[in-house]
Parts: sequence; C-alpha cells; structure tokens
Amino acid sequence: MAKMTIKDVAVAGRKVIVRVDFNVPLDAGQQIVDDTRIQAALPTIRYLLEQDAAVIIMSHLGRPKGAVVPEMSLKPVAARLGELLGRKVEMAPDCIGDQVRDMAAQLQPGQVLMLENLRFHAAEEANEPEFARELGALGDIYVNDAFGAAHRAHGSTEGITHHLSPAVSGLLMDKEITYLDETLKNPSRPFVAILGGAKIAGDKKNPGKIEVIQNLMDKVDALLIGGGMAYTFYKAMGLEIGNSLLEENSIPTARSVMDNAERQGVELLLSVDCVVADKFAADARTQVVPREQIPAGWEGLDIGPQTRRLFTDKIATARTIAWNGPLGVFEMDAFAHGTLEIGRAVAAASDQGAISIIGGGDTAAAIAQAGLAERMTHISTGGGASLECMGGRVLPGVAALTEKE
Repeated sequence: MAKMTIKDVAVAGRKVIVRVDFNVPLDAGQQIVDDTRIQAALPTIRYLLEQDAAVIIMSHLGRPKGAVVPEMSLKPVAARLGELLGRKVEMAPDCIGDQVRDMAAQLQPGQVLMLENLRFHAAEEANEPEFARELGALGDIYVNDAFGAAHRAHGSTEGITHHLSPAVSGLLMDKEITYLDETLKNPSRPFVAILGGAKIAGDKKNPGKIEVIQNLMDKVDALLIGGGMAYTFYKAMGLEIGNSLLEENSIPTARSVMDNAERQGVELLLSVDCVVADKFAADARTQVVPREQIPAGWEGLDIGPQTRRLFTDKIATARTIAWNGPLGVFEMDAFAHGTLEIGRAVAAASDQGAISIIGGGDTAAAIAQAGLAERMTHISTGGGASLECMGGRVLPGVAALTEKE
C-alpha cells in the first residue's frame, strides 16, 4: 500500500489540486463550530505553498444531494482557512465551469483558490467521468489529503485520478495509511484492540465491528469488547439482558467470534459488570450489576467498575493499542465513566511508549471531550474510513493513488 506522497513530486511553479475533508460543523449563523479538520490539513497546504506551488482546494460540506444549498457553501471555510494560513484564499463560485477554469488558469505560485462545495453537483457522488475530467483539467498534480472521504469512490477521490497523474497522498493521508494499515499489520506486541459502539453487523456500504474483529483476530493478543454490542455477546452466552441493545441476527456471529478467539489463542475480554438504567435518559435511576444479573426492564448503558479495572490492567501491558467505539453512552455524563477511564488508561500506556491508534467518529469525540487527544499517538480523522481500514477493506480513494516505484 506504499503510495507516492507530496514529498515524492516536484511541485514548484505547478498547480496542485488538493482534495481535503473540510466537512466541518456550522451553526445557524454559518459560523464554524469546530475547525479540527481544517487544522489537520494545514501541514499539507503549508508544505505546498512553501514549495512555491499554486494550490487549488476542493471539499464537500454536508449532504446537499446535488443541489445548490447556500447554507452549505464553503465560503466560511475559505475565510477560516485564510485566517489560519495568514493569506487570502480566493473563493470560486463553483467547482467546475468556465469561470472556475479561468480563475485556476490565472492562479500564481503561493496563491490559494477554494472551489465551491463538490456535492452541489450530483455528478460528484455518482463519479461521472466528465465531472472528474473537468476537475482534473484545473491543475497539474492531484493530492488526496481527505482520508475521511477515501472510503467513497467519488469524482474528487477516485474519478479524477484517471485524468491527472501523478495522484499522490498528502501528509495527513500518509499518516493515516501508516498507522491504520502498516502499523496494524506489523504491530509491536502485545497488541490490544478495544472495540465498543453499538453495531456488530455491517453492510456493503457501512462496515460493522464484525469485519474489524475478523481482520484483527489473527493479529491481536487480546480483544476487549464493551459498549452496546457486548449485550449481543451476553445473549450468545445464554444470559438475560433485560432491555439492553440486542442484534438478534448477530447472535450466531458473536458465538463464532468467541469460538474463533479460543481456537486461535486470542484473549477475549468481555465486560464482566455493567451500569444499568431503568430508562434511556440522563436522569435515569442506575445501579451496577454483574453481567449475569441484569434486571428485567433495565438496560446496560456503560461498563462497570470491575470491567474498567480489568481492561485498564490489560491496556497497561500493551505496546500497540487500537480502539474503535465508545464503551458506553458517553454523551450522557452518568454513562461516560467507562469510556473516560479507558481513555485515561490508553493515554497512560501511550505516555509509557505504547502506540495508540484511535478510530475516528465517536471514539475521537470522546477522547477530545476528555482532553486526552494530545497524549494519543494517532487519532484518525475518518470515522467510516478508519473502520473500513481496520476491517481490512480497500479504500477506493487510497487504491487510486500512484504507487511508489
């Protein structure tokens, strides 16, 4: 999976089209709520500008479904990027068309042009060749730094690579590939994977945790399972789970995971106790019970204190840690303790030299909420993409990039 990066090509004096993931949250007043994704792309953009390239930025924002939705314009993003770079970022009226082509043609080294939301055109998600050709005609070199969009074969992630060569990874994309692919294939041992979240099963478009479990089973030394999907495992063990989350169709899968772990000598640690509530609400009555004693009518919403100690002790022995999925309903304070305590354990192991790889999405949000982000080795910027990568799927946006010689 060794792909060419921006360090492998001469960019001075050339027009470089960079696909970024600037799908940032905006409030009702079109103000950016969180600019983490813009910050993450800065090293690539700054490198290109320092190398005297002219930089054309493209991204999607939201789900406009092929229509021009003014509230999903990238104008506020261009303004914020300009502030962070300390230079003007020109805003194009569209991402293709005569006017955009003229603006790109006139762009000089050291200047930055941002294209309007790619998804204002249905052709982007449909990966229509003519749309991809028009995007490619704007520059000389293509850079993909949008790991969060690399699991989709869209015009700006896959189609454009048929019209522009070389197609190389940016610094952020390269970092994601290094940790989520190479490190997980050749981990320092012991290798501990922590899996939480709700769903075991997936589908063609969205992977579930089962693919991650299957892909990591022959690589890990220990597998720690908590979160909503643990209750399906309990059910597979013959336990009663009250009103806890259950994927009925995944019970055979859970049994097979337990059998495979035993057969392959992988230590499988399931939560041994849980915090249960009488309703799914922040003000619910709660109690801590062993997993064998979940009362009828109650539901499990967090791992219990005994599980936290068990998981923490195992994490302390690890040299590589991969974590995807929160271990409870962390959005409610009453059920965030398990996720936060395990986050602190992973941070402590990282402080001692372990490599910690955090899947994007909810896990990254929980780590950020706990103020632990700086202590992790790598936090993925792509929720679905990181899950697919951990599950062993080939990401179209990565596969399309030019191989290193």
